[in-house]
Amino acid sequence: MSTSLSGRRVVILGGTSGIGLATASLAARQGAQVVTVSSSTDSAARALAALPAGTSAEVADLRDPAQIGAVFERVGAFDHLVFTAGEPLALMRLDELDIDTAREFFALRYFGALGAVAAAAPLLRPGGSVVLTSGTASSRPGPGWAVAASICGAVEALVRALAVELAPIRVNAVSAGVVRSPLWSRIEPAERERMYEQTGANLPLGRVGEVAEVAEAYVYLLRQSYATGTVVSVDGGTALA
Repeated sequence: MSTSLSGRRVVILGGTSGIGLATASLAARQGAQVVTVSSSTDSAARALAALPAGTSAEVADLRDPAQIGAVFERVGAFDHLVFTAGEPLALMRLDELDIDTAREFFALRYFGALGAVAAAAPLLRPGGSVVLTSGTASSRPGPGWAVAASICGAVEALVRALAVELAPIRVNAVSAGVVRSPLWSRIEPAERERMYEQTGANLPLGRVGEVAEVAEAYVYLLRQSYATGTVVSVDGGTALA
C-alpha cells in the first residue's frame, strides 16, 4: 500500500535549494501542503516563487534548537518531516584535520537532524514519517572523507534507532550519490563540469544524477507505508564502482 500525499502537510528542512527544493516541488505537485525551512530569507523567497501556490516558508538556523522548536510551534500538527539541509562538505585528510570545522559539519547535518526530529516528533500525526539524508561516503569513502563518512554513518545509525523509538512513525533515509546541485556551487563552473564528467564516467550509469531523480526517492519513502529503518540508495551504481 502507498499513502497519498494529497492534503498531507510535509515539512522540508533545507527545502529551498537542490534536492530539498526538488522534493518540495514533487510533493506539492502530488497534492501535499508543503512547508519549507531555510536559514536564508532570500533562499526562502526564491523557493516560494518557484513552488506551487499554497507552499509556505519558515526561516531558522537549524543548528539552534530554540529556533527549530519555534518553527514547529508555528507549524503545528503535520504528517511528514524531511531533512535535506547541508552545506558542502570539505575533504579533510588526517594530517590537515580541523576539529572545529569537523564539529561544525556535525552541528548541521547530524545534530540539526536529531534536534529537528526531537522537536517534531510530538507533532507528527498517526501514519506519519521522517526521512533523513545520508550519502555514499558512509560505504564508499576515499582519502580525506573521514568526517563525511562518519556523518553519513551516524545518520544511518540514527535512522535505525529512531525507527524503533518512534514506531509506528516510520523513519528512513535517502543516500544520494553525486548529483548536479547548488551544493557544488562554490567550485568554479569549468572545474565542476570536469568533476561531474569524471565522476559519472566511473559509474555503471555513466553519469551523475539530477536532483529531480533523487527527489523521487524521498517522496517514495513518504508514501511507502511499510518501510521503516531503511536507507534507500540513489547513486547511479556508486556502491558497485
